Amino acid sequence: MAKKLLLAGGGHAHMMLLAHIGTLTTEGHEVTVVQPSNHHYYSGMGPGMLSSFYTAEDIRFRTRFVVERQGGRFILDKAVRIDAGNRFVELESGIRQEYDVLSCNTGSFVPFTDIEGENDKIFSAKPIERLLEAQKSIIGGCSNPDLSINIVGGGAAAAEIAGNVHHLAVKNGCPGVKVRIFAGSKLMKNATPAIQRIVRNYFQKKNITIDESGHVERIENSTVIMKNGQSHSSDFIFLATGVQPSPLFSTSNMVTGPDGGLLVNEYLQCPDHPEIFGGGDCIYYEPHPLEKVGVYAVRENPILLHNVL
Repeated sequence: MAKKLLLAGGGHAHMMLLAHIGTLTTEGHEVTVVQPSNHHYYSGMGPGMLSSFYTAEDIRFRTRFVVERQGGRFILDKAVRIDAGNRFVELESGIRQEYDVLSCNTGSFVPFTDIEGENDKIFSAKPIERLLEAQKSIIGGCSNPDLSINIVGGGAAAAEIAGNVHHLAVKNGCPGVKVRIFAGSKLMKNATPAIQRIVRNYFQKKNITIDESGHVERIENSTVIMKNGQSHSSDFIFLATGVQPSPLFSTSNMVTGPDGGLLVNEYLQCPDHPEIFGGGDCIYYEPHPLEKVGVYAVRENPILLHNVL
């Protein structure tokens, strides 16, 4: 009997499933992929795209093309609610997409809610498309010799954005750009001492300021306000404060881990609803928590492929 397979998201964990769509459609099954973009971007190369080292085409995968070429159906939309009891996913447009088997790879987002005022000059590290928008805005702002950019976050993503945004500004005629990282108590505290030293030496050469005087409390318009009362205005602000799983599962009243990710077992399967699977940043792996990095999503590919099919 023909089945309906619904893939919510076409990210890293779904690459092998996407490659096998043709096998399913030739057997008479219906495969639908829902994603808010026609492309999927490789997040590890996002900062390099920000600096123009890579083009958008260099770092993205043509999801829609791959799906439709194999006889699948692609819907440019976003999953906002799962009705697991009735087996349908409600999309942002209001469409209800039914399924027999559902696999979720809806990714993560940068949570930062303490923003007041205009935010058209504030960019988050995810989704990656925002970095492309940021690139265009910063190039447009390079006519200002006093261009300033603040980056909120103390991890590797913040460091990568700082170095690449500095390179972008200098390359586009703004050698005096002022870049400041608000790193909390310490920049890249989880990195080895050798890596920390390399990053600090590089930033010192580029006159990139590392602020380790405390944490950011909120952002008002273009001003970063710290918990210690200090405030720092800038032309642009980047948020790289870590990521959380898509809120899709908590808003659907599904069982989640403490971070809000879909709770899955060692088979990447939802224990309460065995027809639902998940991979990548959007899940909470019950056997032991996984970091939100692409390498785990890549490793999950063969497991999802075997169990979903």
